[in-house]
Amino acid sequence: MTFSEDGTGASGASVGVVVVGETPYAEMFGDRRDDLHLAPQDIAAIHNLKQANIPVVLILISGRPLFLDNVLNDVDAIVAAWLPGTEGEGVADVLFVDYKPAGKLSFTWPKASSTTLHRGGAGYETLFAFGYGLSY
Repeated sequence: MTFSEDGTGASGASVGVVVVGETPYAEMFGDRRDDLHLAPQDIAAIHNLKQANIPVVLILISGRPLFLDNVLNDVDAIVAAWLPGTEGEGVADVLFVDYKPAGKLSFTWPKASSTTLHRGGAGYETLFAFGYGLSY
């Protein structure tokens, strides 16, 4: 296992795992975020891993859906880990196949082109539908 903050140097690896998401926040401070796009350095790390021509697994740590449209073609799997707190071991259990995931969305995940984030509102576009999710 190797570590690269920017996703470079993964050539020859079996798989690349990139962990991105929101910076820590509590209560109202997270509500003040105006932009739900991934940070430019997160997008760059994903693109760099894809350049290694290996399968890429995206672990998304967030308290809400973030816009993923611009990285979907660069990842082979997405795990929405939400805010696992001290329970990151549960995410590792899924990655190392010690536990089979069975998560399904309890809401729709919006596209970045949405002009509102209120499902059903004019301008809301769905990226992943209610109930979307995979298991094995």
